[in-house]
Amino acid sequence: MAKVRIEEIIEDLDSEMKRALEDAVKEILPEAEFDRNTLYRAFLRAVRRKCSNWETVKDQNVEKS
Repeated sequence: MAKVRIEEIIEDLDSEMKRALEDAVKEILPEAEFDRNTLYRAFLRAVRRKCSNWETVKDQNVEKS
């Protein structure tokens, strides 16, 4: 099993994550009004609360380039 720094991975993909979160909320709550950056910051706080700094993932889900 490999270990990854989940928060760092999310931050590396911040542009993509922001758009994905925005799309998901709009899909489920089409009338909702929100700021994409505020939503993303709340998501990061939730990740910090729910996940360890290092998370274990299956080796096949990690490829070193």
